[in-house]
Amino acid sequence: MAARLRALAPIAVPVIALIALVATYHRTLSVGVAIIVGVVLIAAVLAAVHHAEVVAHKVGEPLGSIVLAVAVTIIEVGLIITLMLGGDGHDTETLARDTAFAAVMITCNGIVGLSLVLGSIRHGLPRFNREGTGAALGVVATLAGLTLVLPAFTVGASGGRFTGAQLAFIAIAAIALYIAFIATQTGRHRDFFLPVNKAGKTIQSDDEHATPPTNRQTAISGVLLAVSLLAVVALGHAVSPTIEHGLESAGIPSTFVGVVIAFIVLLPEGLAASRAAMKNRLQTSLNLAFGSSIASIGLTIPVIAVASIWIEGPLVLGLGPVQIVLLVLTLLVATLTVVPGRSTRLQGVIHLIILAAFVFLSISP
Repeated sequence: MAARLRALAPIAVPVIALIALVATYHRTLSVGVAIIVGVVLIAAVLAAVHHAEVVAHKVGEPLGSIVLAVAVTIIEVGLIITLMLGGDGHDTETLARDTAFAAVMITCNGIVGLSLVLGSIRHGLPRFNREGTGAALGVVATLAGLTLVLPAFTVGASGGRFTGAQLAFIAIAAIALYIAFIATQTGRHRDFFLPVNKAGKTIQSDDEHATPPTNRQTAISGVLLAVSLLAVVALGHAVSPTIEHGLESAGIPSTFVGVVIAFIVLLPEGLAASRAAMKNRLQTSLNLAFGSSIASIGLTIPVIAVASIWIEGPLVLGLGPVQIVLLVLTLLVATLTVVPGRSTRLQGVIHLIILAAFVFLSISP
């Protein structure tokens, strides 16, 4: 019975989300209704990623990785843009920055830390490929530095903003870095990103031997993916006033909305990375963590940069001093984690503590 429900959930959830979308369209939601819609929203995110994975398995690599990244990016960008359009401009000008930074902190500390802890508890001293993981971390550091740190110091535009020419250059550079990373991960150096055993030998992924979905299954997943993405973006817009009101009532800064978006969007990756770590596939967990961070910045920021042409108000990308300190600390610790090529519980706990500090300081700056 439970297995049947799990099989039906990816089909039922998009339909339920679509019904919820119609029921809440242009309506003010009570707290109780908003909570129910929020649960449906999270379920729709999980369903969207599931159907993206089905399509990705069918088309293979490198298109598969691109499908997954684009699906997650559509969810993230859609939520950001709907909130920016629905806000008054003052509380939403930093939303893209806050969401991208939160994604980096959650992936590089939360997903990585949890994976290290689970993998170490279950398998003692799990190993991973230093070459591939180090390359991915280098891309994360470069993207974060160019898009989130650099605008805090440029003088062309004040207040942590880029000039139009600077923003265009950074958007192109981010896309170029993302494409270069995907080409490396799925091309000549693909073996750098495959799991390794205790002896450091490459292990082929179990997914490669799984039977690909049929054309009919792929078509159904494609349609349900589109429905899920539409529902996620629309439901996110529906519950956003309740979220913002709740944060205001609790005395939490409005910038915490970006953290909420990042947690929702990255929930599927976190679950998948945890499962991989428990199966002694720590390399897969790190691929998901750093790959999600790269996609979150490398695709989201360029899309938001283009959207800013039509969205009123400034686009602030530069981080503040506290955020820069947390980012530098994260990248430093992540580098020390990657260098040995094996993990311990202590390393995982350090990353989780940094994440806890980020969340606490986001609530109480």
